[in-house]
Amino acid sequence: MDITYTKEDYITTTAPYEEVEKAENPFEKEQKIAQLTDHAKSVGVRNFITLYRQYVKMMCMMGGSYVENASNFEGQELELNTGDWTADDYGITRPGRGENPPETACPHPIMPVLRLTNIDTGIEKVKLAFKRGGIWRYLVCDRKQVASQNSIVGLADYGVAVTSENARYLVKYLHDVENLNYERIPEKKSVSRLGWIDGAGFSPYVEGLVFDGEESFKPFFNSVGQKGAMDKWLREVEKIRQGSNLAPRIVLAASFASALVKPCGGLPFFVHLWGGTEVGKTVGLMLAASVWADPEMGKYIHTFNTTAVAQELSAGFVNSLPLIVDELQIIKDKKDFDQTIYQLAEGVGKSRGQKTGGLQKVGTWKNCIITSGEQPISTASSGGGAVNRIIEVQCVDKLFSNPSELCSVINSNYGQAGRRFIELLSDPQVMEDAKQIQRDYYKMLNKQSTEKQALAASIVLTADMLIDTYIFKDGRQISFEEMWQFLSDKDAVSQEKRAYEWIWDWVVQNKANFFSEGNVHVINCFGRIEKNAVSIIRSVFNDACMDRGYNPGSFAVWLRDNGLSRTDSDRKRTDKKVVIDGERCRCIVLLRGEEVPEGFEPVEEQIEF
Repeated sequence: MDITYTKEDYITTTAPYEEVEKAENPFEKEQKIAQLTDHAKSVGVRNFITLYRQYVKMMCMMGGSYVENASNFEGQELELNTGDWTADDYGITRPGRGENPPETACPHPIMPVLRLTNIDTGIEKVKLAFKRGGIWRYLVCDRKQVASQNSIVGLADYGVAVTSENARYLVKYLHDVENLNYERIPEKKSVSRLGWIDGAGFSPYVEGLVFDGEESFKPFFNSVGQKGAMDKWLREVEKIRQGSNLAPRIVLAASFASALVKPCGGLPFFVHLWGGTEVGKTVGLMLAASVWADPEMGKYIHTFNTTAVAQELSAGFVNSLPLIVDELQIIKDKKDFDQTIYQLAEGVGKSRGQKTGGLQKVGTWKNCIITSGEQPISTASSGGGAVNRIIEVQCVDKLFSNPSELCSVINSNYGQAGRRFIELLSDPQVMEDAKQIQRDYYKMLNKQSTEKQALAASIVLTADMLIDTYIFKDGRQISFEEMWQFLSDKDAVSQEKRAYEWIWDWVVQNKANFFSEGNVHVINCFGRIEKNAVSIIRSVFNDACMDRGYNPGSFAVWLRDNGLSRTDSDRKRTDKKVVIDGERCRCIVLLRGEEVPEGFEPVEEQIEF
């Protein structure tokens, strides 16, 4: 390069600096900078680099496209100013300080391409693009992860070539590039879950929304969308609504109802389809899923073959959309299923710590949980709180006349009805009408059913009325009487009343283990039959209740408070000292009503006062 510039050229014109910008590639550019730096020194200008940087800044302020160092990755989305970093397909480096060797931030292309602001939490994230093996890949990261050399090494799990050696340089490079290009890097709204978001609308139907949640939930999020034609879906589903089987109509209404739970101030609730095999329960769940998403098994619908934590995270993710779970019978320990019901029906996740300290964000949800299985979701020993959170629908007859045809249609046409429903609810007048309809239904249902079941059923009936009015328009609403048959009355929900019926059955079953006038030779003693009562040894009572799934403490208190047991004079106690076979022991003394269990002959009671 033949350089003819004078000192005046360097300090009074821009010609030498324009010469640098004429370079065709980064290597040639670096060569020109080195040559001009040496020449400038020879004519008495020792601050060429500083002057060049000021020239670049001036051009940027004037709207020019010049940058001191520009990213030069093949196939890059953006050209970014990289400051004193050289960023090309050979990696990201910058000259070392003094006698130190060059600093390498990353041996392959990597750059920030998008800033994401979560409309739910306000937390910002950054989307990185990196190139390995000639293929561009993308990764959404928390800002705190790329701001610390200790946490940024976690990107190695996704294929980024970062180690403890180059981590601090990669942090510095990403920080420099983002700050130098803050206005150039685009920004979008993002979300990490589905459902209603205050002040923003309903995810994923917010315009321009980007998913920034856990990678494991990305397929779940992507399954919610539209495919095919709504009229084809409508024609097929209208056939089902015209049928006499209530189960598919209820599960369809429940799917729509999920979006009404939060606006109507409801609580999460279950709708459970149960019955033998080959009745079409799984197809019923697919029908419910097709309202919002791809109904193919494993995409939106999942099974109970997951941990309680995974179920909780899934509920928090779908949030206002229905959580649809198949195959209850996969759960091995049915006694613990009440806990799952309580956990999901509470609508709030557990507090958990995070590796970096503090607590993770607690998930919340308000929706309908639609499940299926070969047996009821509740048992005789289920707590009242669990029972009144469930609408159980027994499937005796086949739900669909042609399930294969239905599956074919809904697998190719889905998602439009759910989006249309949200558009309707976004009209303030429609939403206000829905809330009033729900309140009216609730008043009617609450006269005999429990508050929670009445609330759940009222939301399902409201959704059914709305879809009949605005979507199907076929006059096939689920009536109050049709819904009522699937609800429990208040007495049936009471766990203590169910326990009281059970305990007398248990006494009859075990009468050989009770002393009585007709049975004086007892080997394994459970207690004694008396004239007006049955005394059950406290430890035997406790074990029997726990084996059945009842809480012996709360049951004993209920017996005492309702005058169904005899206790010592101390009202704090729930048992009484009784002499059985010459020995004193504490017993739960059940008072018998007018009907004496068949097979028992009353004797004089032996109670020590």
